[in-house]
Amino acid sequence: MTELALECGAISDTGLVRRHNEDRFWMDPERGAFLVVDGVGGQAAGERAAEIAVAEIRDAIAANVDVRDADVRAAIAAANNRIFAEAQEHPEWDGMACVLTLALVSGGVVKIGHVGDSRLYLLSGGAVRKVTSDHSPVGEIEDAGEISEEDAMAHPRRNEVFRDVGSSPRSAEQADFVEVQECDLPQDGAMLLCSDGLSDHLTSRTIGEIAAQYAGNAEEIARRLVDAANAAGGRDNITAVFVAGPGFRGRSGTTRPRLGVTRIRVRPPMWRGRVAFLSYGVLIGMILWAILRIRG
Repeated sequence: MTELALECGAISDTGLVRRHNEDRFWMDPERGAFLVVDGVGGQAAGERAAEIAVAEIRDAIAANVDVRDADVRAAIAAANNRIFAEAQEHPEWDGMACVLTLALVSGGVVKIGHVGDSRLYLLSGGAVRKVTSDHSPVGEIEDAGEISEEDAMAHPRRNEVFRDVGSSPRSAEQADFVEVQECDLPQDGAMLLCSDGLSDHLTSRTIGEIAAQYAGNAEEIARRLVDAANAAGGRDNITAVFVAGPGFRGRSGTTRPRLGVTRIRVRPPMWRGRVAFLSYGVLIGMILWAILRIRG
């Protein structure tokens, strides 16, 4: 699917407060497929919802050579309806659901399937842009510019969502369900898929500063992002999937010093060396010749 040589890495962490990690991710760089899922429902229920979503979407994507918008919607709807069905069969999983962001890279284009408040950021030319919309009350007013990014991160309703995968039966054609869009991924660009455990703690600027440390190891950047979110509080599970194009360079990759030894040839002073020795000889000879001539 992908024609770019992508470097990718992912880290998922429980965080500092939660006992269970309900986040899951999937990466298939050969197919250009990347997925982050954030489970909802508490303990085993949220984990199970996330696992179902990964399995259903992975199988659906693997069955298609050229994935269209309709295929993305169908894959996410299949995950939704299986999660709902299992919750009906197991009362202990009642209410389980998840939110997710799926990215499929083909050439220099990324097809995105998205539900909820997980996110996809695009990093290019030193700028960071949030591509996905947050399907949440706070996300709507932030995207509309009515509150700042920092205010949205601190808002008491920041964890509420009005779209999820699994809480009720859904069809792939429903307009208010799966958000599908596309964006360009230039060769010198990168993208970050993450759960809200990361975006609730790190601003776009901080994400960009950490991504600028990239020196060829995408997993190391994912780890640094997760560590920074934990350092900022770690109130939720944290997952980061970092994907770099073949030409993406951080600050450490733009001006690399050339290692080596510069040899400098030093000329001897004028009155040292062979030339000086010959000059002294000629001078002494002239002096002796003059003395002998005077005496004679």
